[in-house]
Amino acid sequence: MTSDIMARREGAIGHISLSRAKALNSLTLEMCEAMIAALLQWRGDASVAAVVIDHAPHTRGFCAGGDVAMVRSSALEDGGKAGRAFFMAEYRLNHLLFTYPRPVISFMDGVTMGGGVGIALPASLRVATENTLFAMPEGAIGLFPDVGAGWYLPRLPGQIGKFMALTGARLDGAECLWAGIATHYLASEDVEEAKALIAAEPAAAAEILTDLSSPSPQPRLAGNAEPIERLFGPDTLEAIIAALKADTSRWAGKELAAVTSKCPTSAKVALRQFASAPADFAGEMAREYALAARMIMRHDFIDGVRAVLVDKDNRPKWKPGQAEAVSEEMLDAIFAPLPPGEEWTPLALAD
Repeated sequence: MTSDIMARREGAIGHISLSRAKALNSLTLEMCEAMIAALLQWRGDASVAAVVIDHAPHTRGFCAGGDVAMVRSSALEDGGKAGRAFFMAEYRLNHLLFTYPRPVISFMDGVTMGGGVGIALPASLRVATENTLFAMPEGAIGLFPDVGAGWYLPRLPGQIGKFMALTGARLDGAECLWAGIATHYLASEDVEEAKALIAAEPAAAAEILTDLSSPSPQPRLAGNAEPIERLFGPDTLEAIIAALKADTSRWAGKELAAVTSKCPTSAKVALRQFASAPADFAGEMAREYALAARMIMRHDFIDGVRAVLVDKDNRPKWKPGQAEAVSEEMLDAIFAPLPPGEEWTPLALAD
């Protein structure tokens, strides 16, 4: 098992801690495979009553995403083969957690973005703290809201999910609780006590977290619920941009800049994701895998990762650069099913 994952038994729980300190616990293929192996082992062990996922004490943040620098290199060097292998494993991990037969408790005590969202939101109990920083920032690198975000974000209240997908907005712990992303809000100083109590009595996990919960600060996002509902309500990217332009408030101007700085194709892919959801989570993961297989080979992803992570000039050159230039035919090609034998499949599990 990779040293970037710490998997062990503590009482009646299986405990997974992310431990890739130098990269804010961003997921690698090996980390995904190690987590899958631990989860499968515990799945067959009747003495494991629940699973806890968190980050190791010596690391900062829960999980900042996936190893997109590797995926970019794969797109440039091997036609995306290694990148697709990563997404196959990551999405299988996401699906395994979503369908896991025991309760899963995630502690989002720090940065929780991209791939981190994919291992946090399948949990039945999701804990935010004052350290939580939650976002789906894929539009900034020419990707799209993945790891199941096409399932989760449209189910948030009102237009919150669409707002997050198009702006890359960063929510704090109080905002996560208000939006329903988190089920509980704890002071970070109480997190270790919560884990110890849950290890001793997993069946009482929800009650333990409720008893240890702290009053959360007033969520800032709640104050913008009305303009989010109104300005992000339109079905098309062009109409959302027009609505933001027509609003003279400072808030609308800030969000207009956020939306228009992101990859237009990524934004339109997200809106199409939200408009039609598969019947189940496995279907969503299969669709997202097909999207990822195509999106990582596009100029936008390669240059987006260059701008954010390689050269760090934050000046990607999107192609197309305007919403109007992203046609329905382009989107149809991105959303087309993969050829037989190349599709995503969930793990084959014995009953």
